[in-house]
Amino acid sequence: MSLTFTKLKAEFRCINDSCGATYDLNDIVYECRKCGSLLQVSHDMGALKEKSGKEWKDLFDSRLGSVKFPNSSGIWNKREWVLPHVEDSEIVSSGEGLSHLFNSERLTKHFGLGGLWIKQCGISHTGSFKDLGMTVLLSQVKHMLNKGAKIRAVACASSGDTSAALASYAAKAGIPAIIFLPAGKVSQAQLIQPVSNGAKVIALETDFDGCMKIVKEVTKEAGIYLANSMNSLRIEGQKTIAPEIVQQLEWKVPDWVIIPGGNLGNVSALGAGFEMAKELGLIDKLPRIVLAQAENANPLYLSYLKNFEEFSPVDAKPTLASAIQIGNPVSVQKAIRTLKKFNGIVEQASEAELSEASAKTDLFGLYNDPHTGVALAALYKLMGKGTIAKGDQVVVISTAHGLKFTEFKLKFHEGKIQGTDPKLVNVIRSCKPEVGAVMDEISGFLQMKG
Repeated sequence: MSLTFTKLKAEFRCINDSCGATYDLNDIVYECRKCGSLLQVSHDMGALKEKSGKEWKDLFDSRLGSVKFPNSSGIWNKREWVLPHVEDSEIVSSGEGLSHLFNSERLTKHFGLGGLWIKQCGISHTGSFKDLGMTVLLSQVKHMLNKGAKIRAVACASSGDTSAALASYAAKAGIPAIIFLPAGKVSQAQLIQPVSNGAKVIALETDFDGCMKIVKEVTKEAGIYLANSMNSLRIEGQKTIAPEIVQQLEWKVPDWVIIPGGNLGNVSALGAGFEMAKELGLIDKLPRIVLAQAENANPLYLSYLKNFEEFSPVDAKPTLASAIQIGNPVSVQKAIRTLKKFNGIVEQASEAELSEASAKTDLFGLYNDPHTGVALAALYKLMGKGTIAKGDQVVVISTAHGLKFTEFKLKFHEGKIQGTDPKLVNVIRSCKPEVGAVMDEISGFLQMKG
């Protein structure tokens, strides 16, 4: 049995069940015009169910590892679940997705888990998981342009990675990009990416939340299309992380998935992917989800402590995990809905905790960015509380490549992060170019390792 793309349909739908308003995907709309709630991309599940779970798994497995476009992308090899109406010629892809599921027996033993995998989403074209959503958004924009839409540019507010992804994919599509960044709060590696790709980069004397206010106003202007995660097209690409994880685990579901969160579109995307896989029969259960926040930017954690009965934005303080330094996340409604469905937990990590967790697990062959450090710190804390049990199987989502945060690594190994274990600091030792002096250094190193 085969399904034609023309038979499959998707649309925007209001997340407020009592409203349920729908909009065409070619419509320029980010929030429900009737009730103001966020939107989600809704698929014709009846049509998708014409394939059995086994047939979907066989289809996706047959595409895995393909060098043929567009199946060479981890998003577009699941295109029926994403944007089935987009033509091959409209797809803007840089081979995103298909990222490595890092496994280490030593690291698993260190935690005492039944299985531990680090989903390396930062091994992507621009070095972060934001590529997964941006390929979908820019492909839809290209489709809309082909249909006559008057889109002059795409725009986003960013704490770093979103801007890099938008600028790269927009440049590939030949569409102007406008970037709003908080001045002085983005790593140099992240800042230079959109500059190099020719985007219009504007540094605002504010934080991410202030940038978000500006871009929401700017994109009300005709012809400037919003590319932040409140545009639910972004979620469609990011949700493919979930079926990709279980496919890499031979269609088995881990007990826990831990993901760092700032603007919170990522947790709703992760949940959407798992829910879709379960409804279509590819998996028979859902994992529990942990959303990890930096203590200096923790509005959802504070809401979680009150059972999500209320939510209040916070003034986010500076954090080494700069990409999640967000005090008023736009996707909070979606995140709370997802966490409730998945019996989810929200945990936080201090600056010392996230730095130490990152450094500890680097010793097992990783090279963690500070945001992955937040997720790993949550794992340490939840295991210490007994919430995550010995023998559980856990996947931690690494959202960006550590090379984008060289300043963070240097600061740690120069001993400049307060409250961390000095034994984890690996100082570069100077030595005279003499065999005896070199052997003394080596001897001391091996004794320490022994």
